[in-house]
Amino acid sequence: MLVGERRTDDRDVRLLKRNVGWRVADRAVLEVTDRLSLQYACYPSSFGLARDSWFRAADVVQLYNLHGSYFSPLALPFLSRRKPLVWRLSDMWAFTGHCAYAYGCERWRTGCGSCPDLDEYPRLARDTTALLWKLKRSSYARSSLSIVAPSRWLRGLAEASPLLGGFPVHLVPNGIDLEVFTGGRRAAARAALGIAPDARVIFFASLRVDDRRKGGALLRDALARITCPVELLVAGSGGADFGRPLRELGRLDEAGMAQAYAAADVYVHPAIAENLPNAAVESLACGTPVVAFDIGGTPDAVRHLETGWLAAAGVAAELARGIETLLDDRELHARLSARCREVAVAEYGREREARSLLALYGELVRPA
Repeated sequence: MLVGERRTDDRDVRLLKRNVGWRVADRAVLEVTDRLSLQYACYPSSFGLARDSWFRAADVVQLYNLHGSYFSPLALPFLSRRKPLVWRLSDMWAFTGHCAYAYGCERWRTGCGSCPDLDEYPRLARDTTALLWKLKRSSYARSSLSIVAPSRWLRGLAEASPLLGGFPVHLVPNGIDLEVFTGGRRAAARAALGIAPDARVIFFASLRVDDRRKGGALLRDALARITCPVELLVAGSGGADFGRPLRELGRLDEAGMAQAYAAADVYVHPAIAENLPNAAVESLACGTPVVAFDIGGTPDAVRHLETGWLAAAGVAAELARGIETLLDDRELHARLSARCREVAVAEYGREREARSLLALYGELVRPA
């Protein structure tokens, strides 16, 4: 695995830019492209990837999230002439002028420009979205790619995109560790966290809890409508006011997240734009129903009155209604909890994801 930022001692993971010369060249070019708002337009090291020993030895090269200030999509034609490339999409960035999520904007279908959301991640200082869209189109037109989407929603958008629609798009949902995220641990989880056995517990998590896209403000509005006493668990960094007392768990590892899911009656995922949310899938695996908005790829995992509650997009009152319903109706909660685990085991295990990707890789390297 070649990465932009290394956070492990695993010898099978190393920096993409090991060579000092590539880093110097990237910085020099980046100074120019940043001034011109040409987001990730050119990193010389992306072309140098073809000389890496791991790249040369590979049968297939798997690409993941490329918008992190370390890779240029302009290198894709050069690289795809040397190895089969499989690009797993994390969001919409691959086919927009700059943003990871376009919300209600449809300009990505026609070439972007006149962008209404320049401050959306990854932000731009100036509106160069039409030019960036065209640069991507030119690069992809000269590339050979296989696209992987984790959700039906993102697969549909990729197929509708003028940039990616000509490539095969495969649906491969994210896989999770079903031994870490597992059910039947409620009593032990509550005891470990000091939560009373009969408490009504809601859990919310986000890398940054004040991230607008993750819907913290809507969760606050929903909680204001709930009259019964509830205990709110929040995992993540950044401050946010939810209008009632809460227990801040901070940043958690997988084991800590699994414990929080198990301790909760309901996991609330109020995101206003989303691919297939890993947190929702992890919660299902722990047997905890999810209350979320009916947006993006969320309905793949959160199925109304089967594995949780889907509220009308952006309607806090509907979110509150779902939370109260699952807290009050214990028979419904028990039925949904059992179904959550069944769905997670049947559809979201790591082995299932691995088998799907291996089958795709086999097709790409099979002799003609």
